[in-house]
Amino acid sequence: MKGATPQGARSEREAAEWVRAMFGRVAHRYDLANHLLSFNIDRYWRAHAVARVHDVLARPAARVLDICCGTGDLVRALQRGRPAGAPGSKVMGSDFCHPMLVAACAKLGGNPLFEADALRLPLADASLDLITVAFGFRNLANYEAGLREMRRVLRSGGLAAILEFSQPPNPLFGALYSFYSRRVLPVIGGALSGSRDAYTYLPESVRKFPAPEELAEMMRAAGFGPVEFERLTGGIVALHLGSAP
Repeated sequence: MKGATPQGARSEREAAEWVRAMFGRVAHRYDLANHLLSFNIDRYWRAHAVARVHDVLARPAARVLDICCGTGDLVRALQRGRPAGAPGSKVMGSDFCHPMLVAACAKLGGNPLFEADALRLPLADASLDLITVAFGFRNLANYEAGLREMRRVLRSGGLAAILEFSQPPNPLFGALYSFYSRRVLPVIGGALSGSRDAYTYLPESVRKFPAPEELAEMMRAAGFGPVEFERLTGGIVALHLGSAP
């Protein structure tokens, strides 16, 4: 499989079911765990991503969707990032985990949210100006299929933004990050959420995820171009931007 591989999953369907159930178990403490375990830097990562897509957000009547939206933090950041008075509908959000969407609804209120698998979005071809995903892409059961679906729903001149964890290129910093993510994060995350297996899977999924250069090539193969990426916070996170020609 070229996608998420939870322990014991033997197919893409089993991987997706495991991921959906796992996020359902941690939804009630997901925000608290994210902010605490990242030392609140996750807010900066999202704000930086919003700043990089500002030109698309400012387009008249721009249609925007955040997939794998979880509890809606990026949806809210994108909505706030739109210029004051900019015409257009509100930023949409989608996720295939119902408890996550329940939490997002309580937080967002007015933004349109819908339950859907990111590999099979209920949207017409070329219907969006911007599609984003933050820390959810690596949990897809098939990365190539996910990229093709993102490309399918983008209009010509549209933009895809993928904000995702990565491996730091500096060996010393990478070793420190590996120790934190594999030894410290499961203990704290498990205590906060009551699901240690979730916070054991999450750092392992980062280790298995394609390097930024490889993901950029996968985006080009899916029809995006040009594609660029940048590393943030020493390479803990990478932001990829791909345009629809």
